[in-house]
Amino acid sequence: MSGIFGVVSNRNCSSDLFYGTDYHTNLGTTFGGMAVYGTKGLERYVESLSNGQFKALFHDKYKKLAGHYGIGAISALDEQPIAQKSKFGSFAVVINGEIQNLEEIARCMMRKGESFSEIRDDTYNAAEVVAKLVKKEQSITQGIEYAFDMIKGSISMLLVCDEGVYAARDNIGVNPLTIGEKEGSLAVTTETIAFQNLHFKYKRDLMAGEIVLLNKDGIHTKVEGKKEGQTCAFLWIYTGYPADTYDGIDVEPARNRCGAMLFRKDQELGYRFDCVTGVPDSGTGHALGYANESKGSVPFERIFIKFTPGYSRSYTPISQEERNLIAEMKLLVVPSLVKGKKVVVLEDSIVRGTQLKNFTVEKLREFGAKEVHVRPACPPLLDVCGYNISTRKKEELIAVRAIRAIEGKEIEDISEYLDPKSKKYKDMVEWIRDYLKIDSLVYPTLDEMAEAIGRPKEKMCTFCWDGKKLIKAH
Repeated sequence: MSGIFGVVSNRNCSSDLFYGTDYHTNLGTTFGGMAVYGTKGLERYVESLSNGQFKALFHDKYKKLAGHYGIGAISALDEQPIAQKSKFGSFAVVINGEIQNLEEIARCMMRKGESFSEIRDDTYNAAEVVAKLVKKEQSITQGIEYAFDMIKGSISMLLVCDEGVYAARDNIGVNPLTIGEKEGSLAVTTETIAFQNLHFKYKRDLMAGEIVLLNKDGIHTKVEGKKEGQTCAFLWIYTGYPADTYDGIDVEPARNRCGAMLFRKDQELGYRFDCVTGVPDSGTGHALGYANESKGSVPFERIFIKFTPGYSRSYTPISQEERNLIAEMKLLVVPSLVKGKKVVVLEDSIVRGTQLKNFTVEKLREFGAKEVHVRPACPPLLDVCGYNISTRKKEELIAVRAIRAIEGKEIEDISEYLDPKSKKYKDMVEWIRDYLKIDSLVYPTLDEMAEAIGRPKEKMCTFCWDGKKLIKAH
């Protein structure tokens, strides 16, 4: 997943752009960048985040930028923003999402004479492909619509030009965009936390498929949106920052409700524990909800301390080796909180299981935990995300590996494994429990998760849990 931020102002926008973009650092680890349209035309800076944190890399650069319109990105994969010259002038683009048919689109364009310059590891830059699609039409609005029609998957995008900042939420509604305002300025963001300390006030969310132009004259609707969008449910479970709000639902309270729901399930099943802890950062909110719902019978203990100065999320790096290294090095244990106790661990999800088994559970055993129980806040992941950059290989998923082990082969129909009441579902959970070497494992159902989040299931993307493809808004 990537994070994108845009701002228009009647004064120089570069300071708000710099700090607003920085508030998306939790969503990407690969590249950061900003582009501003001003008296010098279009200016752009892009840096690899392997060289340092966004704030340090851009602190001096942003002061050199001057303009009323700007966009920025923290990218999980590609260099962004991408700048282009076109019949409607110079512009720059940032995107958030996944293009499933990226290579197919790029090869088709190349056969028609198009060329690409932003090639990394023999892979096309998705933002560059989008920018070149936009150029093909007679207006920017038509170009954005054309790009959306060509894409299988889902992207939201921002585009800065001499008119202002165009903001377009994907035509399924998976990837949110929210507009904020303060005196003399408008902003649009993936993460609403970018508003708070920059003193922007929430104005409204873009709807699925909606395209607007923000400039010094206000907000101009170019394409009406649709109400039947399906926002990514994983934002509330894991990827969103705790202080964020999506579609009017705050992330941290949603995680608290998920934890409370898991406590009630454990009560029904007869489980009793000495303490509950969360795998930081996202698991902490779930664990606090669990502890609060227990009304003191299962106290929260901050067993895991994350070494935040040096390590990012272990979910987002591309290589398994890097994910393993970060997972092992970033978590520290407080030994006296563990020894001799029955510990229940709240996790946002179990994706591959490697980190949970080798680093989280192993550390608890090493420091003397009597029992280790795990409660993920979402059901087993059974498919790779088709609408954003997250898990990349289906065969890596622990639930998929469990099914393969149980069946002795790959199977196409996994409907029985989606039914929590079926024997095959229970066999799958038992296989995962045994693999992780834990004392118990309980997942919520999809309906329970949706109820805890507080949004109807049909208004969320649940593809990675049930494989149900989404419907474009238009």
